[in-house]
Amino acid sequence: MKFKHVPPAPDSLDFVETAQRAVPLVPGSEDDCCARMLQRTDLVSRDQAATWLTFLRGVGLAKEGQNGFSRIRQEPTREHLQTAFLEGVFGANDVLDILRAADEPLPADEVFARYRDDVPQWERHKNPNTWEEVWTEKVEYELDWLVLLDLAEKTDDGYRAVRV
Repeated sequence: MKFKHVPPAPDSLDFVETAQRAVPLVPGSEDDCCARMLQRTDLVSRDQAATWLTFLRGVGLAKEGQNGFSRIRQEPTREHLQTAFLEGVFGANDVLDILRAADEPLPADEVFARYRDDVPQWERHKNPNTWEEVWTEKVEYELDWLVLLDLAEKTDDGYRAVRV
């Protein structure tokens, strides 16, 4: 399963570890987990904490079970996050593929323009007046995560994939 919620990329991967450690090892309710995250990080709203909780699930650092949410004993290394981000976050692979196919750096709005047709129809129908704004922001967040994870780099002209 792929998750679509992506928080803005933090300044460093240290924040990912801090957010993960805020999720309890013993399962807790979503409200409890979000409250812990708000207490232990600099997040300021429950919505931000809920997005992070979902994101941590998407990258294999937390899980949801019958009794609630709990932390997975997995170090949030760059290598783990590179793989988990591409495998667990909806659209991340597509955004990276757009960068890989480009001959030059692309600004975020151009990446979205090339990704636009891949936005699911149900997302367009769910938010008919705002889906483009929502998904433009999501693509921007994914681009910044790709940079943080050393899968892309940001230049004066836009983003480009890191060639390996």
